[in-house]
Amino acid sequence: MSVEPDGSFGQLLLRERVSAGLTQEQLAERAGLSVRTIRNLERGTGVRPREASARLLADALGLRGAARTRLLSTGRSARLPEGDASAGTARVPRQLPAVVRSFTGRAAELEALTDLLRRSGEADGSTAIATIDGMAGIGKTTLAVHWAHQAADSFPDGQLYVNLRGFDPDGKPLTSAEAIRGFLDALSDPGRIPARAEAQTALYRSLLAGTRTLVVLDNARDADQVRPLLPGSAGCMVLVTSRRKLTSLTAIEGAHQVSLDLLAHGEAYEVLARRLGAARAAAEREAVDELIGLCARLPLALGVAAARVAAQPSSELAELTAQLRETQRLDMLDAGDPASDVRAVFSWSYRVLSAPAARMFRLLSLHPGPDVSAAAAASLAGVPRDEAIRHLAELTRAHLLAEPVPKRFAFHDLLRAYAAEQAHAQETPADLHAATERMLDHYTHTGHAAALLVLPTREALVLGEPREGTTLDRFPDDRAALAWFKREHAALTGVSQYAAEAGLDGYAWKLPWIMTDYLARQGHWRELRAAHCDALAAARRLGDAASEARAHGGVARAAARLNSLDEAHRHLSRALEIHTRLGNRAGMARTHRAIGNIYELQENLPEALDHAKQGLELFRAVGDTGGEASGLNQVGWYLSLAGDHEQALAYCEQALNTYDGLGDRHAEAGTWDSIGYAHHHLGNYLEAVACHEKSVSLLREVGDRYYESDALTHLGDSHLAADAPEAARDAWLQALEILTDLDHPDADRVRERLRALPTAG
Repeated sequence: MSVEPDGSFGQLLLRERVSAGLTQEQLAERAGLSVRTIRNLERGTGVRPREASARLLADALGLRGAARTRLLSTGRSARLPEGDASAGTARVPRQLPAVVRSFTGRAAELEALTDLLRRSGEADGSTAIATIDGMAGIGKTTLAVHWAHQAADSFPDGQLYVNLRGFDPDGKPLTSAEAIRGFLDALSDPGRIPARAEAQTALYRSLLAGTRTLVVLDNARDADQVRPLLPGSAGCMVLVTSRRKLTSLTAIEGAHQVSLDLLAHGEAYEVLARRLGAARAAAEREAVDELIGLCARLPLALGVAAARVAAQPSSELAELTAQLRETQRLDMLDAGDPASDVRAVFSWSYRVLSAPAARMFRLLSLHPGPDVSAAAAASLAGVPRDEAIRHLAELTRAHLLAEPVPKRFAFHDLLRAYAAEQAHAQETPADLHAATERMLDHYTHTGHAAALLVLPTREALVLGEPREGTTLDRFPDDRAALAWFKREHAALTGVSQYAAEAGLDGYAWKLPWIMTDYLARQGHWRELRAAHCDALAAARRLGDAASEARAHGGVARAAARLNSLDEAHRHLSRALEIHTRLGNRAGMARTHRAIGNIYELQENLPEALDHAKQGLELFRAVGDTGGEASGLNQVGWYLSLAGDHEQALAYCEQALNTYDGLGDRHAEAGTWDSIGYAHHHLGNYLEAVACHEKSVSLLREVGDRYYESDALTHLGDSHLAADAPEAARDAWLQALEILTDLDHPDADRVRERLRALPTAG
């Protein structure tokens, strides 16, 4: 092992370390330097001690008086050989920008960076790297600079900073060579910097070797722009900010990724309180809360809004919120220069997109739901699914879209507004209309197929071919179809409302029809009624009597569950009148069945049974096997309610046999519940329990929450009759939980059952 000549800094350091009884590892830990730095200094491998590092070593060795002075002075006089291109006067750069006074929140992200610092410089000798990514205006630079100032003492050899201008207005990112040259000017004498770029890169890394320096690379375009700027050894730390996810830095260089989301509401409030003053924010709390919503919790937008308020101290905050509500929000979120103009800042990310991704970005603004699937996005753009997935991935990497859950993509509110502006500026009205129809065709055709799987005995609609370029989802079974409805619930609601408001009447009545069974089973009855009221208006505008009758039936179904029985009767009477006029016996049969349900709820069993029998005969007349099975079960149920349990069993068991092979698990569940009810009243309690348990299991599979609660109530009744009160209690508690969640009046009847149970023990 070669060491420096006697009297050199390295030799002096070695003697003092040995005299103190420390290993290189122990000295490195005490001094806050890397083991590699200590080793290189003692070996004399061309590493020159910085003044700050020499002081840290003297402190760690506990040197005082002459011994301390000797080590520090030897360090100051240490020079690399004359003629070495890296020779020059050591400097300690302090290049960090000023901190933002209104910074708040981001505690988890700050702790993640601090934890990375604690773990840096470990045995692998690698440079600690952290990337901070997020959408434009999210506060990436603010976070990086804030943390860098907090951690400055951990980097005694300096803090370097450069804005790489990856998304600047002029569209010309800083090259890596330009950034390195700027760093060398801060680190060394300009006269000693070599001319060749390769030599400059080597000098940059040589100057950082063995030091504890923080390098902040702000606003990076991509990983290739960053890589040449990474130091080559441990001890340093690199902080990179970018509007793109720099996943290749994570995969190859082991960078720690920090992705910024929007501020929480409380954090956003704190930002405004610091800018406006706590007293004013508290006094105008309602306006502050609304302003946070209008700014969509985006730090840049909050800052611009606060600046506008500060410029007009005599105005009430409510005036600004009113202006934001009543005008184009992006027009108001501009403080007078490109860096504080939300629209301009968004444009810097938008313009670097590939042309297909930029078009996808524009067309996605047409989607009225809170998020979108790849298939719906593909339909909007009229491209194959795989191509759409590539464009969505590009938009997500650029933080112009979020992926809140896997395979669901969502806009930030202000980015949606910006995308809509671009869509209307760059797409023709014909192109926008075609994209909208492809989107509506996606939901209509996919939803129709799903609805028929969820309820196979349902009447199918006659649909034309979807517009060319529409992508459809396919389902292997009813479980997959039900899962699709759960994923697409909010999107379907938004699309249905959009079709109604836009006067797209052909879609405006079909989409509520498609959602009917899912909404009814999940207990979304108010939404179901509103959707079918829209469908009713659309059908009337079209002059489509058959669709009007369907919509009347949908409104009635929801009204019945909401206990508006007179309203339900009115709509069903109108539906029956229309079906009769049209000679639609299948429609008449379904309506008689529905009227029977209303009479049951009104406890008018004779009328209920009469309409059930009329419906059964009509179903048989038109050869509707599923309808016939449903009619048999309905008649049997009403017979059981009337006390004729033997005959009820005969009807219901015939219904169960008729359902065989139809695949309608929902109807089978209802029939098992009817059979269990009849067995219960015949004193066959164990048979009743088995039937109700079968019903509950099927209803859970098909996702009908209300009827699950009904079957659970019956199950509890049979358990109690079978002398199993704890099993009864468990079933009723499950039923009560569902009914309470649905805010259904049947919950009171279940509570009465529970109160009547004897106390355990």
